[in-house]
Amino acid sequence: MNPEAIIECVPNFSEGNDAAKVTQIVAAMQVDGVRLLDWSLDKAHNRSVVTIAGTAAGIVEAAVRAAGKAAELIDLTKQSGVHPRIGAADVIPFIPVSGASLADCAVLARQAGLLIWRRYGVPVYFYGAAAARPDRILLEDVRKGQFEGLRDASRRDASRRPDIGGPELHETAGASAVGARSFLIAYNVHLKGSDIAAARAIARDIRAANGGLHGVKAIGVFANGRAQVSMNVTDFKLTPMRHVHTTIQHLAQRHGVLIDDAELIGLIPEAAYEPHAEWVRQITGFDPDAKVLERKLHSPIAWP
Repeated sequence: MNPEAIIECVPNFSEGNDAAKVTQIVAAMQVDGVRLLDWSLDKAHNRSVVTIAGTAAGIVEAAVRAAGKAAELIDLTKQSGVHPRIGAADVIPFIPVSGASLADCAVLARQAGLLIWRRYGVPVYFYGAAAARPDRILLEDVRKGQFEGLRDASRRDASRRPDIGGPELHETAGASAVGARSFLIAYNVHLKGSDIAAARAIARDIRAANGGLHGVKAIGVFANGRAQVSMNVTDFKLTPMRHVHTTIQHLAQRHGVLIDDAELIGLIPEAAYEPHAEWVRQITGFDPDAKVLERKLHSPIAWP
């Protein structure tokens, strides 16, 4: 790995209502060589997403500290939300930006997972390019049953035990899924009204697992009083965002609903950004200087 390499990390935490808790978690990530690029709370999903980038050593330390602070502050036995989760620090992916490969990020993920267990007693599942087993490459396979189901399954089924630590989950913080992946775009489309059946049908039709669009994961949820198609686009080069948007428009028409607006959670890479595209215009308050990764690297935000 190039000593000047830049690695991105986008940890997701199972708390979207208590801003004070999330602020403490973000503050715990302040490490030399690491820049804070974006963070947001999603009350509807009861989830927060933070984007940091920096040196390999710095990014691993920041991610590990965040997992420890989340374990201290978030009690999953008292937490609920529409988003699937297995841990307080639910997902911690490492993503190569420059001077590093996916394989390099897999090594960093393994290092971070070991430290999270050693320091804080939170067990870890490795996924994506860091997966230790073929049945754990897909995040949705790791998260099957969520915290409550996995807590029981890990006790009685050896095949569901964590890769590091355990075999039981942490009593209140669950487990963390730590992995390496390429860029992922978290894109949500709101429908006009509350037709959750239509949102679920659109999600079912568009998701790759059902023969829809390559690299698209989708669920239909009820968020902020509206039906929402919540998506992760894992391969925007093979399935450009404009194609995702056009497909959703067609499916919405077929199901007799209208699209209201859209939102991006976290950042997008410059290569995915299309300044005059309809999908961009539909995103409420979109500012490329604030939402395009490469631009944010030059103007990070202040640590809380």
